[in-house]
Amino acid sequence: MPPTTGGSNQAQAIQRIKGGQSKVKEKMEIFKEKVANPPSMKGTNAVYQFVLEGENGGDYYITFTDGAGELNEGLAEKSDITLIAKVKDFVALTEGKLSPMMAFMSGKLKIKGDMSLAMKLQGLLG
Repeated sequence: MPPTTGGSNQAQAIQRIKGGQSKVKEKMEIFKEKVANPPSMKGTNAVYQFVLEGENGGDYYITFTDGAGELNEGLAEKSDITLIAKVKDFVALTEGKLSPMMAFMSGKLKIKGDMSLAMKLQGLLG
């Protein structure tokens, strides 16, 4: 058998990265549908910024206008609240494996801005 080269490990690493990216994109597509017009956000006019840290992370924001939400990738010009989490913790939040309150209390979810807006969003995360 010929000796193994790093090529196989490199291919596996690339696949993990692609898999992680697709997982975040997949969760964001589901989240996009959830925030489109949720009853819990009725009358809300706010911009939520999400900062997902770590491998395959990124920046996303949701603009709520009279409760109807639109999710976009990138940084908002101005946000009312910023939520910061590692990718794995955000995925766990969206899958219902980690409660938003527990994530906040344990430091896995950091919040800057209007805390009442975070409470409104709580039901949409899980």
